[in-house]
Amino acid sequence: MDSLAVVKDLMARMTLDEKIGQLNLLAAGEGLVTGAQQATPLSQRLDAGQVGAIFGTKSLATARAMQERALAGSRLRIPLFFAEDVIHGHRTVFPLNIALACSWDMRLIEDTAAFAAAEAAAEGLHQVYAPMIDISRDARWGRMAEGPGEDPLLASRIAAAATRGFQGSGPGVAGRVAACLKHFVAYGAPQSGRDYDNASLAWEDLLETHLPPFAAGLEAGAASVMVAFNAVNRLPMHANGPLIQGWLRGRQGFDGLVVSDYTGVKELVSHGLGPAAVSVARAIHAGVDMDMVGEDYLRELPALAHHGLHAPEAGLSLPAHRIVGLIDNACRRVLTFKARLGLLGDPFRGMGNTAAPSRSDGRKLARQAAAQSAVLLKNDRLLPLSPTTRIALIGPFAADRANMLGTWAVSGRAGDVVTLNDAVTALTGQTPACAWGANIVDEPWLEQRLNVHGQTVTRDPRGESDLLAEAVAAARAADVIVAAVGEAKEHAGESSSLLSPDLSAPQRRLIAALAGTGKPLLVVVFAGRPLAIGDIAGQADALLYAWHGGVAGPEGVADLIFGAAEPAGRLAVSLPAHPGEVPLTYASDPTGRPFPGRFAKFLTGWLDLPDDAPRFPFGFGLGFGQIRYDPPGLSQETAEADQTVTLRITVQNTGTRQAIETVQLYASDPVARVTRPGRKLIDFTQITLAPGESREVLFPITADQFRYPLAPSLEAAEWVRDPGLIRLHVGPNSRDTQTLELTWLS
Repeated sequence: MDSLAVVKDLMARMTLDEKIGQLNLLAAGEGLVTGAQQATPLSQRLDAGQVGAIFGTKSLATARAMQERALAGSRLRIPLFFAEDVIHGHRTVFPLNIALACSWDMRLIEDTAAFAAAEAAAEGLHQVYAPMIDISRDARWGRMAEGPGEDPLLASRIAAAATRGFQGSGPGVAGRVAACLKHFVAYGAPQSGRDYDNASLAWEDLLETHLPPFAAGLEAGAASVMVAFNAVNRLPMHANGPLIQGWLRGRQGFDGLVVSDYTGVKELVSHGLGPAAVSVARAIHAGVDMDMVGEDYLRELPALAHHGLHAPEAGLSLPAHRIVGLIDNACRRVLTFKARLGLLGDPFRGMGNTAAPSRSDGRKLARQAAAQSAVLLKNDRLLPLSPTTRIALIGPFAADRANMLGTWAVSGRAGDVVTLNDAVTALTGQTPACAWGANIVDEPWLEQRLNVHGQTVTRDPRGESDLLAEAVAAARAADVIVAAVGEAKEHAGESSSLLSPDLSAPQRRLIAALAGTGKPLLVVVFAGRPLAIGDIAGQADALLYAWHGGVAGPEGVADLIFGAAEPAGRLAVSLPAHPGEVPLTYASDPTGRPFPGRFAKFLTGWLDLPDDAPRFPFGFGLGFGQIRYDPPGLSQETAEADQTVTLRITVQNTGTRQAIETVQLYASDPVARVTRPGRKLIDFTQITLAPGESREVLFPITADQFRYPLAPSLEAAEWVRDPGLIRLHVGPNSRDTQTLELTWLS
C-alpha cells in the first residue's frame, strides 16, 4: 500500500480524539514533562495516544524509548516524529546564520546544512526548525543573529540552499531531515526592534521583501513551515488565514505541514483574539496544523467539534461539521508529513545504529565556514601577519569558548571550542602576550539582568585603570596588537533586543588606549548582530568582523590573520556608523529631500552625525588581493520584453595572492508608478581569481527582474513592470559600482 493510501486508511479508522491527539506537539522537557504551561507528565500523554510529535530529545536512546511508548499507547500504532532547533549546526556548531550569509557562498551553506542534518538524523531527529529566513534591517532586534540579513534576493538563495542541504532529494532519505521555514512572516520587522512585537507594513513590502525567501524555500521543496509570534497589520500570524491559507497554501500551493511556535496558539488570547476556545478555532481555521506545547488544541477542539462556535464579537462562526473538517485536514497533513518521512512504513526509520558523520570532517568544514564568513572591513597594509610577528592578544574574547558558539547552539559544547589564544599558538608555534581584562558591561544592573540568561562574560573585579594599564603594557612589548572585542552570546538572540547596538563603553575605551600606543592595531569583533563601529574604524589599522563563528570560529580567525585563508566575506547587512541610525538598509527609497539646495541643512539626515562618519555598506568586504573592475558593457542598450540582455564585465586580480570576489549587480527604476528602491540587488556571482588572472563575468538580464507589486490589499496584489529606463549598477558592493543604462521598449 502506498503512503497516500496508508494515510487514507488511517484517517478512515481514527476517532476524533485520535485525530486531535496527532495535532499535539510537545517538548521533551526534563523528567518527561510537557511545557511550562502544564504539569502533566509526558508519559501519560504518550500512553493515551495524545501526542503527534516531540521536540527537544537529546539522544537516540531517548527518542527510541518515546517512540516505543507512543506506539504502545496508540490503538493504530501511529508513530511520533521528532524535531529540534538545529539553527546553525547540531553537535558541530557552525557560524551564526547572519555570519554564514556573509559568505555569499551557497555551496558552503548547503554543505553546512547537510552536515547538520546528518548529525541530527543520527540522533533520531526527523525535522529541524530551520532555516530561519526572517529579513531584518534593525540591529536592535537580537534574532537578526539567526537570520540571512537584510536583502530578499540573498535571503532567497540562502533559503533554497539550506533547504536542499537539510532535505537532499527528500526528507525521508537516510541522513536527511525535513526543513521547517520560519518564522512566517515578517517576524524580523518588529516595531522598535523589540522581540515578539508586531509589524505594520505596506503590502508591497510584505510581498517584495519578506515573502520571497519563503517562496524560494517552498520551491526548493521545504516540507514544513512555522508561523511567527507577531501580528502582521494587526492580525496575529497564528490566526492569519489570508497569509497562511491565502498566500502560503493558495498562491504557493503548499500542501505540507504548518506548525505553531512555542505556545503561539495560547498567546492569541493575549493578542486580544478572544478566550481559548475562540483562539483555537481561529488558529485551526487559519491553517495551523499542530499546536506546540500549549495543548490548547487538545483541550478545546473536542468541545468545538461537538458544538461548533458562534463568536460574532470575533467575527467567526463555525458549525461543528466545519470544525471537524478542519481537524481532518490538519490531521491528514500531519500523517502525510509522517508518510513523507517514511515513518508510517517504518516507525524506527533512522533510529538504528546510524553512524554520525565524522566529527573531524565537521570541524574542518566549520573552520572553513568561519574563515569565509568573517568580513575584513579595513586593512591598511597590516594583514596578513607573518607567523613570527610578536602579537599582544588583548580583550575579553581572546580566551573565550562559550560565546564563540553564539545563540541557539542547542547541542553545542563550549569545550569543543579552541580559543583564539590557543588557535594562534597552534598556527604560529608561539604563545602571544595576553591581557584579558576588559569588561563588556560596566552597568551593574545590566550585568545582573544578563546573568538571568546565563551571562558568560562577567565583569573583571579589578578597577578599569588597572585593566587598561595591564593591556597597554602588553601592547607596548609587542609588534602588533590584536584586540578581541564584541558582545556575549546572550546579547544577541531571542528576547535580546538592545536600544543601542554598539560596543560597550569599556571596550571602546580599551581600543582607544591601545590605539594611543602607536602600535599597529587589529580589532576583531565577535558579535551576533551588526554593531555600530563608530570611531573604531579610524583607530584600527585593520578591522575584522568575525561574528560568533561557532565551534571553530577562533581558528578561522587565526587562519585569516596569518594568511592561511583568504578573506571572502561580504556584509549581508549594513553596518551603521552610529546605533541611532537603525533601521538601516542599502535598499532605501529615494526622497525629495534632503537635496543640495539652499534649504539643505545636512545630507546624512542627522545633525549630530558627520557626513563622513565611517559606514560599511551591504555587500562590502575586502580581500588580500587587489581587484580591478573594467568598464562593463551590455549586449544591447534597448530590448523588447521577451529578450535577454547580457551584461559583461571583466574582473582582474592585480595582486600577488589568490582572491575570492563576489561580483554584485544592482538595479534602480528611476521612473515607475510608485517610488522604487534607490538600488536593489538582482544578481551576484562569486569567483576565485589566481594572482594576475582576469575573468569575464556574465549576467543575463530579463524584463521579469524588474517586476514589482502594487497591492491595495493582499488579495488584490498585482505584479507589474514598466517599460522604459533601468539603471544597472555593478561592482564589489552596493555602494562602489559602475552604472549602465538599459531601456525596455515594451
